[in-house]
Amino acid sequence: MAPTSTIDLACPSGREITIEERAADEVTEIGRRSLTIPGTRVRNPAFDVTPSELVSAIVTERGVALPPAPQTLAALCSQPA
Repeated sequence: MAPTSTIDLACPSGREITIEERAADEVTEIGRRSLTIPGTRVRNPAFDVTPSELVSAIVTERGVALPPAPQTLAALCSQPA
């Protein structure tokens, strides 16, 4: 589910979204025990962006945007919470 608070109608595409990086030790350690050899390079993105052509609907707390187009998303985001 995608909360309407995370929908940015001003963002033209996913290319403009900055992907945040989380700490490498979240995937290289459990507790204080290392799962990798020292110096292992790691990427740990906080989230990813799905290409719009692969999305057939967006489910929110206010309903479903079907198809997920600017008009259907705007209609959902403008509804009272």
